[in-house]
Amino acid sequence: MERDRLVERFTEVFEKVPRYLAAAPGRTELGGNHTDHQRGRVLAAAVDLVTTAAIAPNDRGEICVQSEGYPRVTISLDDLLPKGDEHGTTAALIRGVAARFVQMGYKVGGFDAYAVSTVLPGSGLSSSAAFEVMIATALNHLYAGGTVSAVEIAKIAQYAENMYFGKPCGLMDQMASSVGSIIGIDFADPEHPVIERVRFDFEESGYALCIIDSGADHANLTDEYAAIPRDMKAVAALLGKEYLRDVSESDFMGMLNVVRDICGDRAALRAMHFFAENERVSREIAALQAGDVETFFAEVMASGRSSWNLLQNVVPNGETRHQNMAVALAVTDKLLAGKGAYRVHGGGFAGTIQAFVPNEDLERFRKEIEHILGAGSCHVLNIRNEGGVMLGL
Repeated sequence: MERDRLVERFTEVFEKVPRYLAAAPGRTELGGNHTDHQRGRVLAAAVDLVTTAAIAPNDRGEICVQSEGYPRVTISLDDLLPKGDEHGTTAALIRGVAARFVQMGYKVGGFDAYAVSTVLPGSGLSSSAAFEVMIATALNHLYAGGTVSAVEIAKIAQYAENMYFGKPCGLMDQMASSVGSIIGIDFADPEHPVIERVRFDFEESGYALCIIDSGADHANLTDEYAAIPRDMKAVAALLGKEYLRDVSESDFMGMLNVVRDICGDRAALRAMHFFAENERVSREIAALQAGDVETFFAEVMASGRSSWNLLQNVVPNGETRHQNMAVALAVTDKLLAGKGAYRVHGGGFAGTIQAFVPNEDLERFRKEIEHILGAGSCHVLNIRNEGGVMLGL
């Protein structure tokens, strides 16, 4: 939605004129599949699909958000305790962000917002993180004087998703949305993550970055997602640590038979994925910094194989009839015919995969994959250099 139209819709709904625009992008995970929740390394990028809101402060002591096409959501700043019946809702995200600001000693206040988003829900591009970061960015600039850093905003957003929304996500989604551009992140010390900006232009290298919707739904898959960090943490605990990042791979291999007996083979394989994937991210960053796209693509393909074979986040447990992600990967492999690269994207099990498609093949690729997976299933993305921002009108 164009800015003028967004301002017009805000004015119609709230019967006053907005004063600001706040925006936060979705993100794509370029490397590090399910490493962030074990304090590992990731490679991520903000993309040009964005959640944007027209905003004006209010003196009612409440945050009121009208998202295009959805019911209005209002939360009172006098009641910021978690609500069990709000799990999985927009209200939980807003309440959680505001609560964390207060817990951290920042001032909060009310505002009205009319929001639109091109970050489609369930797209694997983290629409929830973009929404959280947008709300946090608004509170930061309206009431905290813009003093909250992008890293702190990401942590606040993650807290809301973990503790209020009820999703046990790592910090990658929120960090990529808040910071912007292509970034390598090392979560070894989650209170002080190390962020490395990576300068690379896929389009200039001759490739398009595509996200392909498998047609599967994330609904009813929370247990599948939660089982991955649970399995990894069980292995870490057996070796006397809380997170796999603190476990020596050689110690793990020396105890592999014990790990298999106590934690099970799936947990052992998922731990093996973590160790390999965590090291792989460093090589991917180095390849992009050097402009070596072919080496990067080789690592992307290795990541995809590891996610399928070791992490096992392609097909939901026990599913035989509907294996949408597996089909999307197989079709992409066929259409790319050895060019570019592709892999599981994000959480897995449902949602999207990622492909790097030669520019000269893009239209054919998109036409053929949408013939199989459905119109609009192939999204061509660009990297967005800005993270969460707020501008005066």
